[in-house]
Amino acid sequence: MARPKIYTISLTDDELMKLKAIIRRKNTSKTIKCRCQILIDFDEAHGNVLTHQQSAKSNGVFMATVTNTVKHYADGGVDFVTSIKRSVNSDNARRKLDGRAEARLIEIACSPAPAASLRSPSHLEADIIPVSMSTARPLTGQRKSDTL
Repeated sequence: MARPKIYTISLTDDELMKLKAIIRRKNTSKTIKCRCQILIDFDEAHGNVLTHQQSAKSNGVFMATVTNTVKHYADGGVDFVTSIKRSVNSDNARRKLDGRAEARLIEIACSPAPAASLRSPSHLEADIIPVSMSTARPLTGQRKSDTL
């Protein structure tokens, strides 16, 4: 005997059209497209309702993704499901270089080596790459390679 459904999804016509439009857009990420398709799969008002396993298999995602998407829809609606919430602790939030400094670093890395000089490469980098005043640590080789 199957467990009873906790969340039911019944999309309005406007919500269904919005989800289909998001799926058709070229610049929509795969994550958002999968979430939209999962909601369409579970829509009771507009056709066949798939099981969680069928939806996971047809969308190429794990069961946890299906369950979380349905729960997020029940908690926040379509707008909550179709947006990615980035954590403040993500890599993007902890960037050490802004766009201009990153472009300068790439320019230096791709340019030919300078003529022999008395200065070491670390001094050359210190002159060109600004160190953020909010951090006491200078950019290390790993941070530079993460930027590139």
